[in-house]
Amino acid sequence: MSEIADIEMQGHLIDSQMMTRVLDKIMDMGGEFEIKNFQIGQKKNDTSYVQITVTGEDAGHLDRILLELHALGARLVEMEDARTGVSPGDMVVPRGFYSTTNHPTYVRYKGTWVEVEHNHMDCLIVLEDGRARCTPIGHIKKGDRVVIGTAGVKVVPPERPREKTFFGFMSNEVSSERPSGELVRQLASEIVRTKTAGGKIALVCGPALVHTGAAPALARLIREGYVDVLLAGNAVAVHDIERQLFGTSLGMNCQGNAISGGHRNHLYAISEIMASGSIKNAIAEGKLKGGIMYEATEKGIDYILAGSIRDDGPLPEVITDTVRAKDAMDKALKGVDMAIMLGTMLHSIAVGNLLPSYVKTICVDINPSTVTKLMDRGSAQAIGLVTDIGIFLPRLAEEIEKLEKGGEEKEIPC
Repeated sequence: MSEIADIEMQGHLIDSQMMTRVLDKIMDMGGEFEIKNFQIGQKKNDTSYVQITVTGEDAGHLDRILLELHALGARLVEMEDARTGVSPGDMVVPRGFYSTTNHPTYVRYKGTWVEVEHNHMDCLIVLEDGRARCTPIGHIKKGDRVVIGTAGVKVVPPERPREKTFFGFMSNEVSSERPSGELVRQLASEIVRTKTAGGKIALVCGPALVHTGAAPALARLIREGYVDVLLAGNAVAVHDIERQLFGTSLGMNCQGNAISGGHRNHLYAISEIMASGSIKNAIAEGKLKGGIMYEATEKGIDYILAGSIRDDGPLPEVITDTVRAKDAMDKALKGVDMAIMLGTMLHSIAVGNLLPSYVKTICVDINPSTVTKLMDRGSAQAIGLVTDIGIFLPRLAEEIEKLEKGGEEKEIPC
């Protein structure tokens, strides 16, 4: 026997394609719909409102459709307070728990909408003392009141900005044919604008950044205050220090030539830091005098080095417990306005999963699949560029320096 439910949506439904996605989802899942009320905004800044009756084959089918529509911003017309279930044990969830998206989310508690704190995807919502906390399953404790079902939960997908911006709304395009020179200039302007407004920028990178010769550019950006959070692994720090101490990276010099015995240099670099006890101590002793880790330490920015089973050493600052590393990354990313991801797939995806959809994101990698995976996670404002980070990052640093000096921007061949 068929079941029906009335849903409603409000916002910039047409130009943000929210209406299209909802109707497509209903049809793709074999449901039926009837638009009962549609009030279209007449001007650019006016919002629209729609009420739709959704029909499913049975109660289970309807629930599956409504769950998908909920993630797109639809909500039941007759909204009640969020329902909760009690966790029977640590890391044990009640049946039917609500799984978060990366969009801003609110829960109805005692008749009032409460925003979910630090929301990101694939977590649970715990209600406690009138607060709604986005909580990973690993942090669920016995007795937690966990939100179940979609009743009393409201998701607000990002809408198309009213003004034209550098970060295209939901375009999520990946291309190696874009005019990269112009993109770099626009990104430089966006970075300067973000910092001028007091914003926070996170940078995620892999060891390819050091191998391609882009480390000095990143060190300069950190020194000049354009990076607030650095997220990387053991290899970035090891090869950056190797470059500073021995002039090589993976045993190769700056000209790309292999040095006799150079394959041991990264191990010597680890040994030198271990002898000092830490990167900070090595700097204090005058052993380490430049590079990414030197500038990050001297500037006092947050940096998280997350370990893996492939690591040599690792260095003392590396967090080898992956759960602790993820928690440290999550904490460091709070309040971030922009994330720049350079030449690393695993760290970029890990960071992407911790970010709300409204954070401006740019992913640069020579591998198109890496960029595509980041773009597919649902960021509202994202740019993907397939290019060599060894060319991209120095160019970006130069464009930022031009803006600092207030000089005229010269046309750079793309």
